[in-house]
Amino acid sequence: MIDTHCHLTFPDFAGRTDEIMTRAHAAGVTGAITISTSSEDCEDALAIAQSRDDLWCSSGVHPLYADASGKGSGAHDWDRIERCARDKKCVAWGELGLDNHYDDPARSLQQSVLADQLARIESCRATGLDKPIVVHCRKAVEDLLPILRASTLPGDRFVFHCFTETPDHARMVLDFGAMISFTGVATYKNAPEVLESARLVPLDRIMVETDAPYLSPVPVRGTRPCEPAFAAHTARFLAERRGEPWSEFHKAINENALRFFGVAAPAADGESS
Repeated sequence: MIDTHCHLTFPDFAGRTDEIMTRAHAAGVTGAITISTSSEDCEDALAIAQSRDDLWCSSGVHPLYADASGKGSGAHDWDRIERCARDKKCVAWGELGLDNHYDDPARSLQQSVLADQLARIESCRATGLDKPIVVHCRKAVEDLLPILRASTLPGDRFVFHCFTETPDHARMVLDFGAMISFTGVATYKNAPEVLESARLVPLDRIMVETDAPYLSPVPVRGTRPCEPAFAAHTARFLAERRGEPWSEFHKAINENALRFFGVAAPAADGESS
């Protein structure tokens, strides 16, 4: 299997990519997608993806980075983001979306950056650059879905990552047509609604991730940083709690990652390129 969402550009992993992926392979996690958060780190994410055959990346602006790293203007280098997105090792746009958990950046700025980002993606898609989209949506499902529906982008090109919303919200996202991805939060006893959401997602619409360096799952909850290797814990937990044989769930999440991102779990002995 692969970890479909982690952040290997973060300081926790500086200079440790090979070490991190060696441990991941030992746990059966034979690939990972490192996710961009800004027009400043998308090139770093691409460089990491290009360094190994078992890594890929995305390119985009996280809503909590909408203020362009504190500049307050929301000015982002969309040309740089597009250049990265055109590389074969970049397999998705994002992560993009809305975050209502924090007061900053202001909602108006988040929405402005989201609109600019969706417009660039729509423009690229119209000229043949059609890649899936990783969505960050925290306490914002009812605000975000109308914006995504108003775009020309099909619902099945989106994945709502690190889903921590209610089952009712999960049904709304599924009705939109998107995939849903779960982190270690689904294993936490204090988040029963997340597990309930995970149980209702159809087998062909679910993915598993870490969001490393955050959200280490049980039985390694509290470990920092979380690592791609830990995706295996979440995957096995979900298979058990959904009442599905591991072989069936494992096959499905690999097929879902291949269908959605166009990547497959490489051989366990993959080496640096």
